[in-house]
Amino acid sequence: MQELDWCLRMLLAALCGGIIGFKRKSKAKTAGIRTHALIALGAALAMIVSKYGFFDLLRITHQTWSVDPSRITAQVVSGIGFLGAGTILNRHDHVINGLTTAAGIWVTGAIGLAYGSGLYSIGVTGAICVLIAEMLGKYIDQFALRRGREFSCFLLLDGGTKRLYEVIDQLNHQERP
Repeated sequence: MQELDWCLRMLLAALCGGIIGFKRKSKAKTAGIRTHALIALGAALAMIVSKYGFFDLLRITHQTWSVDPSRITAQVVSGIGFLGAGTILNRHDHVINGLTTAAGIWVTGAIGLAYGSGLYSIGVTGAICVLIAEMLGKYIDQFALRRGREFSCFLLLDGGTKRLYEVIDQLNHQERP
């Protein structure tokens, strides 16, 4: 019966990860259904192994070892951070991009860890929050940009630093509305 519960944990993690990935793929974003489902599944599996995979050693050795599930969990979080960094830095145009994808990968892994540890309501709530952020975040970002007084822009200039200083001087001398 215990193994059925563990399988349910992994299935729910993969399902919620897949739903998050579907939302991203429907917007033609990278890291879609398979990526998010596999990350959530892997995180859930790592949590289950971390929590329950070493109890047989305690019975065999008759020792009073302490089992620390947080050790494997911490490594999962680090590994997912590594994947996220790869999505950000794997660009050839020298523009930082992929922050939302990296955050989505990271939180999907955390949702998998929640399911893996048996915290079903936390996993569902996390997945719902991610979907809400994915759906509403773009509109809230646009609203904030319209209300804000500052903005960011990226310029790609051909030439040396002299040309850069000319552009900066021109921008500094523009009258503000």
